[in-house]
Amino acid sequence: MYSANNLAQLPHLKALSPTAMHAFETFDRAAMAAGNIPRKYKELIALGVALTTQCPYSLEVHRTNAINAGASEAEIAEVIFLAAAMRATAAIAHGTHLVGPRKADPAKR
Repeated sequence: MYSANNLAQLPHLKALSPTAMHAFETFDRAAMAAGNIPRKYKELIALGVALTTQCPYSLEVHRTNAINAGASEAEIAEVIFLAAAMRATAAIAHGTHLVGPRKADPAKR
């Protein structure tokens, strides 16, 4: 299902919805452009998000872009563990909804 070959369909997708794709491409370029946050850090952030969302395409793109922007393997390793910590924290935070006193038993609704 997840093959880099699927990305060859991007021109077809763009042809099907050119206005939306153009808007996305413009937004993506603006969001990733160097600004107050340097490009290297934006790519490391994007890599962390890709790890969290588990998008294989974004993982490859942002790993390559981060390296090309000067990120080291050690920085990428830190991002890996930061993303893992964020996912774990989210699971724990969401878990608080599953324990403790209940106003109504969902089974009795």
